[in-house]
Amino acid sequence: MDDNFNKSDDIKTLKKFDLDLQFGQMREKKLHDMFFKKKFEIKSERDWWQKTGNIAIEIQCYDKPSGISVTKADYWMHILTDGDDEYCTLVFKTDTLKKIVDKLDTFKTVSGGDHNASKMFLVNLQKLFSSDVIKAFKDSEDGKENGKK
Repeated sequence: MDDNFNKSDDIKTLKKFDLDLQFGQMREKKLHDMFFKKKFEIKSERDWWQKTGNIAIEIQCYDKPSGISVTKADYWMHILTDGDDEYCTLVFKTDTLKKIVDKLDTFKTVSGGDHNASKMFLVNLQKLFSSDVIKAFKDSEDGKENGKK
C-alpha cells in the first residue's frame, strides 16, 4: 500500500501539517473500509465497568466455546455505558484483542450472564492500556513479522 507520505530529506519540504493531514487521511480511509467492508462483534458493558474497573470478555456459554473464542468478526467493539448513555466505545481488531487477553498476566475468569451460564475473562481497563501489555503485544507482532510465530 502506498502511504503517500512525503519522503523528502529537505526540511523545508517536510511540513508537519502535510504529514498530519496525510496520516489523518490514511486513517479516515482505514476507518471507512473498516465500517463498510468488515464484520463486527458488538458487546455492551453496563455500569459494572465503572464499579470494578473491568470489562468482561465472554469465552464460553453453556460449556461451549462462545464470544471471542468463536467469533468470525474482524473487529470487536465494546461499548461502555453509563446508565442509558454510551460513555465510549473500544474497538479492537479481534485477533489483537485475543493476543492481548492471552498476554495478560492478571485476569480472572468469572461466571455471569443469563443463568450464570457464561464464562468470561474480566479484563482490567487500566491493565489493558498499560505499557507492559502494549509492549507484550508489540513483541508478539514483531515475532510474527519476523517469522517467529
